[in-house]
Amino acid sequence: MDTSIRLLRKSELEEADHIFRLAFGTFVGLPEPTQFSGDANYISHRWKANPNGTFAAFVDGKLIGSNLATQWGSFGWFGPLSVHPDFWNQKIAQLLIEAVMEHFTQSGIQQAGLFTFSNSPKHHALYQKFGFWQRFLTCVMSKPISGVEQRVPQASYSLITQEQRCQCLTASVELTNVIYPGLDVSREISTVYEEKLGDTVFIWDETGLVAFAICHCGALTEAGSDTCYVKFAAVRPSLDASTHFEQLLNLCEMLTTKAGMSRLVAGVNTSHHDAYRQMIARGFRTEITGIAMHKPNEPGFARPDVFVLNDLR
Repeated sequence: MDTSIRLLRKSELEEADHIFRLAFGTFVGLPEPTQFSGDANYISHRWKANPNGTFAAFVDGKLIGSNLATQWGSFGWFGPLSVHPDFWNQKIAQLLIEAVMEHFTQSGIQQAGLFTFSNSPKHHALYQKFGFWQRFLTCVMSKPISGVEQRVPQASYSLITQEQRCQCLTASVELTNVIYPGLDVSREISTVYEEKLGDTVFIWDETGLVAFAICHCGALTEAGSDTCYVKFAAVRPSLDASTHFEQLLNLCEMLTTKAGMSRLVAGVNTSHHDAYRQMIARGFRTEITGIAMHKPNEPGFARPDVFVLNDLR
């Protein structure tokens, strides 16, 4: 068996997506495994955002798996990592992780993370081989949205000038750098706008940017039909952070209604205890529970003193 790893090519995205759905759908026991994730789309958008961090595994020239690295400045994470079920337990996943970890090293990543099944010791053991260790649970939560004021969020990235967009990107980096040195999700903001995946909403006060949320909306995005999904959100640490977080959730609900969606989804690491409690009080309920694993085994920005939404799926 001739096994090789190389960068995934554009012409291979459809097959990689099929293998991803088949692998995860088989693992969770779906009657029709390839229906996993419905019409949500992960592979192609992440490849476009970082084609030099998207790795593919081949056996005798046939694509049998992939792993996608995402770099947020000094922080990196990977997924979905998927291998065709016919090739499970043959160390293919380890080869794909090795490729991503080398990419992270070359990119100067200071901390890496991932989301995996909280009830799978097999997955935990796999990632521990590469220095990842379990931290807090991550809850992917949802809330039905109806009767929300259909006012357009004025502080939306899609509605401002190019000069203002540049200012927003710079301000977002300044905000996330306060939360974790070098953290930078500005590429996510640009990708969502350029690929028409959704929008990003911002809250400002007299001191500058205090909060923002990057959202995918609808089919063929990471949200899926009738859903607005918060890919990442952050609030500048301050005495008013809890209030700003509540205001940010208001904007996300407005955006959900504006986009014609009826469900808002966001992931929150339970290390962000106050954010998690506010979401529960607001009517969010957990749909999926996973666990975050970090390398090195340190909090990074998954800390109780900050308000952040993301799930690393």
